[in-house]
Amino acid sequence: MDTISPCYKKGKSILNEKNVLFAYSTNLKAQSDAQFYRLEEEEVYQQMVKAKELILHAEKNHKRVHVTGVGKCSYVAGYAASLFSSVGTPAYFLDTTETVHGSAGQVVAGDVVIAISNSGNTKELEYALAALKANGAVILAVTGNEDSSLASCAEVTLSSYVSQEGDSLNKPPRSSVIAQMIQLQVLSVLLQEAKEINLEDYLKWHPGGSLGATTKKELTQ
Repeated sequence: MDTISPCYKKGKSILNEKNVLFAYSTNLKAQSDAQFYRLEEEEVYQQMVKAKELILHAEKNHKRVHVTGVGKCSYVAGYAASLFSSVGTPAYFLDTTETVHGSAGQVVAGDVVIAISNSGNTKELEYALAALKANGAVILAVTGNEDSSLASCAEVTLSSYVSQEGDSLNKPPRSSVIAQMIQLQVLSVLLQEAKEINLEDYLKWHPGGSLGATTKKELTQ
């Protein structure tokens, strides 16, 4: 799906209001499906395995995982850090902009930094990565552009490429955010399974809310 949907031309929707939702959902499904189809490709699959091994190796050497991104990607980074932490891989959100104003001290040599950017060429991220690399960080990229500056400085790159964001503007991050989350969720599952995380472990890290209550109930049945 490498061309803009015929439903969208020159930044304007040619659909009536009734069909906009259908056009968006159709595109979102196509872009999401493409992420999973690519994971079946051997090269893409091996990159995901390398990402898992990169993190496991760092943890074995008592190093940590950090997640960073700019703009909408910063929210994906926060989500990923929380998700990873809740399933056995402690991870810390790293503010990209603050990195060059002292927060680079959060990262020590050998730590893994998961850097998220659709374009892979965001200037604020480039500045941060330069500082992090100088401090010995290992970069794991999640990007829609494998020819970007982010990909070029990463040990491993997970592709979150999408051909269409899913609306008439084709600019606001929509499908690309979903693609990034898919890549990070798959990685979190691989790490979770590699560590043989069970419900008892999960309850230790997530005792509250409905999830905590249902997990306790399952464990006591």
